[in-house]
Amino acid sequence: MVNNLSCLLALTAAATGAAGATTLPSVSPSSAALDPAAAERFARLALACVRKEYPNKISHVLNSDADVAPPRRLTPAFYGCYDWHSAVHGHWLLARLLRVLPEAPFAKQARDALEQSLTAENLKREALYLRVEGRSTFERPYGLSWLLQLCAELREWDEAQARRWLANLKPLEDAAVERLSAWLPKLSNPVRIGEHNQTAFSLGLMLDYARTSKNAKFERLIVDSAEKFFLKDKSCPLNYEPSGEDFLSACLAEADVMRRVLPQKEFAGWLKQFLPQIPPDKAGATAADWLKPVISPDPADPKLAHLDGLNLSRAWMLEGIASALPSDDLRRPALLAAAEQHRRAGLAAVTGAHYEGGHWLGSFAVYLVTRRGIQPSSEPNAKAPE
Repeated sequence: MVNNLSCLLALTAAATGAAGATTLPSVSPSSAALDPAAAERFARLALACVRKEYPNKISHVLNSDADVAPPRRLTPAFYGCYDWHSAVHGHWLLARLLRVLPEAPFAKQARDALEQSLTAENLKREALYLRVEGRSTFERPYGLSWLLQLCAELREWDEAQARRWLANLKPLEDAAVERLSAWLPKLSNPVRIGEHNQTAFSLGLMLDYARTSKNAKFERLIVDSAEKFFLKDKSCPLNYEPSGEDFLSACLAEADVMRRVLPQKEFAGWLKQFLPQIPPDKAGATAADWLKPVISPDPADPKLAHLDGLNLSRAWMLEGIASALPSDDLRRPALLAAAEQHRRAGLAAVTGAHYEGGHWLGSFAVYLVTRRGIQPSSEPNAKAPE
């Protein structure tokens, strides 16, 4: 356990100065802040589950006896990792790490896994599955948003194999965009919980995808939805968090999507009204006690293990919020100090000791340490990568 923890904590070294003050690394995908040993561990978690069909928590509407089939036949690309959405972001994890560390020891196995899953035939069948009558709510919005994140990753990756995988994904990608585009205008109020159905987190993933894919119509719909849901919000009750099974923060996720939507000055003012709890650092101290990391009471329990992921998602959301503020904003030290505390607690929990967390926590760790979501393409009016 000590060696594992050392590898995980090494991920924070490049983002922490000698005096303990947090500084943020470059926004581009880079191996500079990524410890290879920890990256290997994260990759192994995904490689161990993308073909692991059981146990499987399937969300499946049966229309007839013909729909009774094992997961690998129902959704032949994304059937492992316990559930569909975890299989999707497990594949995203492998693609992300391949971009960052293309010569890593796990690279060939990761490529082989993606090649085996992301075939044209598999993904046509996935798209057909999604479009079946009665499945309009399937993995909406969380799983579909992670699917679009996988598409965004491949679209930004200038490599022949990645372009082929992306082309194969197009039927499923189109089906996801259509499904989300039809749903958002009908959503009268946002879902403000700390689990999969939360609206704010998925809107952030969708918006990053829309800007990367240069889908202006989808981007406009997402921006309009975020403004409709969140622009007038004030005094988010952060002290009510977390609920006992959260892996996302409702308050921080809302701020994290709004920093993608609003210009810097407007966001800074909106944040003051929305999260007045963030302390200004007038004395030069880095106060982090305003938001403390949480501890899972039982990492072997599938729901209680969510709290380990909450530390990771809070960390990247805090960093994202800080990245959108002016460099002299007095709230940045408190945001970054809290992010560092959550980063350390979250990464230390990604041990793989329990499949209940091991099948998905690696994806959250990689999203955090590679700063996915804090990209030029995720900022308001930024030019998407060519």
